[in-house]
Amino acid sequence: MEPFIKEACIENLDQALKAQRNGADRIELCEHLDLEGLTPSHNLIKEANRQLKIPLRVMIRPRGGDFIYSASEIKQMIASINFCKEIGVEGVIFGLLTYNKKLDLERIRLLTNIAAPLKVGIHKAIDHTGNPLENLEELLKIPGITSVLTSGGATTALEGKEVIKKMLQISANKLEIIPAGKISETNLYELHAYFGARAYHGKRIVGDL
Repeated sequence: MEPFIKEACIENLDQALKAQRNGADRIELCEHLDLEGLTPSHNLIKEANRQLKIPLRVMIRPRGGDFIYSASEIKQMIASINFCKEIGVEGVIFGLLTYNKKLDLERIRLLTNIAAPLKVGIHKAIDHTGNPLENLEELLKIPGITSVLTSGGATTALEGKEVIKKMLQISANKLEIIPAGKISETNLYELHAYFGARAYHGKRIVGDL
């Protein structure tokens, strides 16, 4: 057994099943990774949930671009979360910003409450805030959030390693900080020696899919 969770980010069922065979411990299911991941179709979520034997977390993101959502987009996100609850996936992943580039804590709290009892992860929207450490402190005040995906405000986990390390220290055991950003099977163990995190995320974390 590895001392950490390998979370594979995938965009179709074949990739999910291959990631499982290659040793992934958990799947983050998206569509359109070319847009950094959008909410998958209901059929894809249902089939992945039925066929996988490892935990499944689902991206809740109605469109590409920024993370500032309209009221109708929030309704879409709520509908997607409710579908995930109905079929019993392990968790959902989302992130929302305000116009002044801070986490939209009010709406994050709303969606987290709706998602309960699913695990809730905040994605790399936190890296677009300009101050991931300050925003993490605010997230720690919201019950129900179980993880934060981050590259420390940088493009890659390696470039953002100092901020990620501080985020790990701030969160302690209150929630799971998941380093991400060009983490693959070739650099995973080197990064783990520095971070000592409980989980890592990547498209190639268990090899090419």
